[in-house]
Amino acid sequence: MGKEKNPRRVADNEAMAVARMLRGSEQKLNLVAGLIRGKKVDKALSDLTFSKRRIAGDVKKCLQSAIANAENNHNLDVDNLVVAEAWVGKNLVMKRGRPRARGRFGKIMKPFSEITIKLRQVGETA
Repeated sequence: MGKEKNPRRVADNEAMAVARMLRGSEQKLNLVAGLIRGKKVDKALSDLTFSKRRIAGDVKKCLQSAIANAENNHNLDVDNLVVAEAWVGKNLVMKRGRPRARGRFGKIMKPFSEITIKLRQVGETA
């Protein structure tokens, strides 16, 4: 008489991973997410490895987590995985400040973001 199992949030041929509290703006993170959308995972990993952007390392860790989820939890073939979706969201913003001239106060906003990567297994001929 236990609890019923939660239904899967993704289809049977999909796997996903979420990275939260990434230090950087969602606008900059979305530029890196745009690099990998629609690509095969091995090509996406190499693009992230050689990207000059600082946040690319965190996106690569999230992509590797999604690949591991697909392989270990959902028994999907790693060679046929494609980055189906990669979307970015806002998280908290640390508010800091700095004293400025004439008694004013300059706001310094330090945003955090999150990224969700969804992988899909495509057919053998893709």
